[in-house]
Amino acid sequence: MARKVIITCAVTGAIHTPSMSPALPVTPEEIADAAISAAEAGAAIVHLHARNPETGQPDQSAEAFEPFLKIIKQRSDCVVNLTTGGAPYMTVEERVKPAATWKPEVASLNMGSMNFGLFGMLKRFKDFRHDWEEKHLGNKDIVFRNTFQDIEYVLRTLSDAGTRFEFECYDTAHLYNLAHFLDAGLVKPPLFVQTVFGLLGGIGAHPEDVQHMKRTADRLFGDKYQWSVLGAGRNQLPIAAMAAAMGGNVRVGLEDSLWAGPGRLARSNAEQVRLARQIVEGLGLEIATPDEARQILDLKGGDQVGF
Repeated sequence: MARKVIITCAVTGAIHTPSMSPALPVTPEEIADAAISAAEAGAAIVHLHARNPETGQPDQSAEAFEPFLKIIKQRSDCVVNLTTGGAPYMTVEERVKPAATWKPEVASLNMGSMNFGLFGMLKRFKDFRHDWEEKHLGNKDIVFRNTFQDIEYVLRTLSDAGTRFEFECYDTAHLYNLAHFLDAGLVKPPLFVQTVFGLLGGIGAHPEDVQHMKRTADRLFGDKYQWSVLGAGRNQLPIAAMAAAMGGNVRVGLEDSLWAGPGRLARSNAEQVRLARQIVEGLGLEIATPDEARQILDLKGGDQVGF
């Protein structure tokens, strides 16, 4: 197959809060519509979190995912990727529950513990509708726990479901952690390695940081992996452009960035997908369809999920 670029869209996440953008999906209907629209715009994979429809707080109960999973399955052939990251204050048992229940084709997996700093967003965002939002963003005492024990727990919990992983790596140590699990035989290639740039607590978003992560992954994994990138905030599209030009895949979406340009909030997840698609196609490349992504990543197929 000629190289096709996989676009992933992470439609809501657990970082941004409802008061920060009117486009951020919160209710099951909004999350479903956002995912389907992103797929129609060119995303082969949609990465999903759930939220409390009244307050917008992250909700990692399996029941919270059911309404939008069923709608997406009925209306789209996109690959569904469920978070096991949840939110940093959740236990690993809470975080893995939706993927263990619904058995998606792909689940995210964070590959190391890290400081997690969102408080810089309070310089821009001042007014909040819900009491939890400012406290959530302003917390300077968050360690996002992903110990070797936690990672192994997720891998073993999902091993019988045939679910593969989006390995989220926020620094070079996380790549080495993944290499450890590859050497131990607990993960199998092709690895889908999502390198994350520009979140305070992880590696930066300088072009040299991107190149360093790519060089390290190449050395550790060779031809056993597919590389993808996400840039946080204003770094989203510049890093997507770099990665596409360097042979990688890209992730966009309102989980990672609320923006569509300098000072301009994105109107939707689909808008960000279209911007990423323009970059990819402007380089003379083609985007992958969901079935092509399934082939590239050796996924089990949409008929083998639990929803």
